[in-house]
Amino acid sequence: MMDNKNTSNYPLVSIITVVYNGERYLEQTIQSVINQIYKNIEYIIIDGGSNDGTIDIIKKYEEHITYWKSESDKGLYDAMNKGISIARGDLIGMINSDDWYELDTVEIMANAYKENPTKSIFHADRYDIAEDGSRTVKKFHPSAFKFKYYGMTYNHPSMFITKEEYKIHKYNTELRSLSDNQFVLEAFMRNAQTLFYIEKTTVNYRLDGISAGLPLIEKLKEGFIARKNAKLSYIENLFSVLFRLSIFILYKPKKK
Repeated sequence: MMDNKNTSNYPLVSIITVVYNGERYLEQTIQSVINQIYKNIEYIIIDGGSNDGTIDIIKKYEEHITYWKSESDKGLYDAMNKGISIARGDLIGMINSDDWYELDTVEIMANAYKENPTKSIFHADRYDIAEDGSRTVKKFHPSAFKFKYYGMTYNHPSMFITKEEYKIHKYNTELRSLSDNQFVLEAFMRNAQTLFYIEKTTVNYRLDGISAGLPLIEKLKEGFIARKNAKLSYIENLFSVLFRLSIFILYKPKKK
């Protein structure tokens, strides 16, 4: 455990929460950040102009929040980019308003960053939270083939990414749900060795996000755009679409 009285020897870590009408879970998210073992943290909340009780919750914890703003935006990834542009930390984590960290998460990631200066994207395993509150571990899948041609094998909610990596590229605001996939694939295609896996479960992720309800055709379309932007060839991209379609057909539940 770090010495809470002296943070000068520890890198500043920025945590960003993006929220819109998130009163149901936001307080749990905030508490998971402000109660971290690691204390050299700046906490940024970007609200998209909520009209429920979100702002009241933010104000309740205002003394623990470094910066917050409420204004309309162009969606999730636009808000994430806004937070990144404000962040001063050497390392930046994203925790959405319906998820929460384990209390040693930032310490784990900050230590990994200190010990691996050539890496720029640090990631781990996650807990998937079902509607009934039960949770199961979603581990990182190391298959490069599956990541390139099927879908996201990295747990983006667990990721802490260096400020330097975000200077190279940010999130594509034209995509509705797969911009995180594009971002990680771009980094992977540029140099896969910049990603660093930590075999710990660091974040709790509720299974009701945007991508969960996206129709297959939209997933295929966004996946094609993401892979194209990440510099996969047309042939590779076409193979990916056909591969995903074949998996869907093979494993589609049969009507009784």
